[in-house]
Amino acid sequence: FDSLPPARYKETMNTILGWIQQSETKLSMPQVAVAEYEIMEQRLRELKALQNSLQEQQKGLNYLSTTVEDLSRKAPAEVSQRYRTETEVILSRWKKLSAQLVEHCQKIEDFMTKLQRFQNDTKTLKKWMAEVDVFLKEEWPALGDSEALEKQLEQC
Repeated sequence: FDSLPPARYKETMNTILGWIQQSETKLSMPQVAVAEYEIMEQRLRELKALQNSLQEQQKGLNYLSTTVEDLSRKAPAEVSQRYRTETEVILSRWKKLSAQLVEHCQKIEDFMTKLQRFQNDTKTLKKWMAEVDVFLKEEWPALGDSEALEKQLEQC
């Protein structure tokens, strides 16, 4: 009986595996180019929530590691190795998922910054175009009015 893990071990293992599978599915959804800041903010909030959930699941992962270490001291080598391998697979998926989350958050934050800059530049350009449009629609000075012509030349 010493070589068998406690019931909590299997429950925790199933919980973490389910959570990892669900999270991997969420992250594997194709990233769509979005031109709406609010949609990008929503996606970033979802990813941040997933990161928080990852932190909450950390206790379970720590429990699995500790339990496997305890079993390794008590169980025969082949049983011990089986549990270690099982835990290593989970740890590997966990690390990969964690890295993907960080990468996705960084990308979205970068895209949001670029989109914000682009929107600001577009606003500035539209304002300038409106001013140019007003200028072009102004009445041209009479040919003899050199002062008005010089002023208009400076504006051009």
